Amino acid sequence: MSSVARVRRALTSRAASAAAIVIAIAWTVPTAGLLVSSVRPEERIMTSGWWSVLADPTLTLRNYEEVLFARDGSGQLASYFVNSFAIAVPSMVFVVVLSALTAYALVWLRFPGRDWLFVGVFALQIVPLQMALVPLLRLLSEGATIGGVEVLPAWELRGAFQFTPVWLAHTIFGLPLGIFLMHNFVAQLPRSLIEAARADGAGHGMIFRGIVLPLIAPALVSLALLEFLWVWNDLLVALIFAGGSVEVAPLTVRLAEMAGTRGGEWQRLTAGAFVSMVVPLLVFLSLQRYFARGLLAGSVKG
Repeated sequence: MSSVARVRRALTSRAASAAAIVIAIAWTVPTAGLLVSSVRPEERIMTSGWWSVLADPTLTLRNYEEVLFARDGSGQLASYFVNSFAIAVPSMVFVVVLSALTAYALVWLRFPGRDWLFVGVFALQIVPLQMALVPLLRLLSEGATIGGVEVLPAWELRGAFQFTPVWLAHTIFGLPLGIFLMHNFVAQLPRSLIEAARADGAGHGMIFRGIVLPLIAPALVSLALLEFLWVWNDLLVALIFAGGSVEVAPLTVRLAEMAGTRGGEWQRLTAGAFVSMVVPLLVFLSLQRYFARGLLAGSVKG
């Protein structure tokens, strides 16, 4: 029996299935407890555990009303919820688009220093993002001069452009991994297919749009999902580049403030935490088949 067959047999055995069920239950129980606590009245949360809901099923939606729309400064998560979308979606689009274009250029375009550039991109994954926070913060706060024209500091931008600092930060920190992943997928495309398109007179733009993009679509969805989840759940970058403004701060910043100033009001903390969880959970469940397909697409060549 081959090693692949032995591994497959071990993973499909009854013991492996039982272990998977136990792990799934252990992974789900905390989330279930968070959900139950978020719909329990304050007096019930303070006096009993969430599992006591089986004996006393008293539920309420008041906690969600307070954290989303309260005017006493303890909630108002609705505006922060919108800010999280305004940060996560554009940052995801920037990373996916730039990673796909860069990966295509590194694989199918020939220019001096191409291999060294890819090595540099790979090496950037090793550098902790904390090392770049201060230099990037100074660059964005002090402005710059491009072509003799003074560019305003990013902090002085208004309207939708006030998200520019956090967009730039997430895009810069997400590109090394995005380019590396997309490079592996683009490099496995059949060379004969690209050469046939060139022989027919297709340019790089037509090849990228008509051939490469459809073939790497699962990988694009996987990268988009990873980037969206990372940006949505991020707190460090948001605190530094968006935490100083209520109009820009995302949901994670507000939850951190609630945990620091209202650590005793568990009914609001649990409701706020579940509000922040529900979007990435829905996104992952709706795109998980594409995510799995994208991860497996680069594992087999041909």
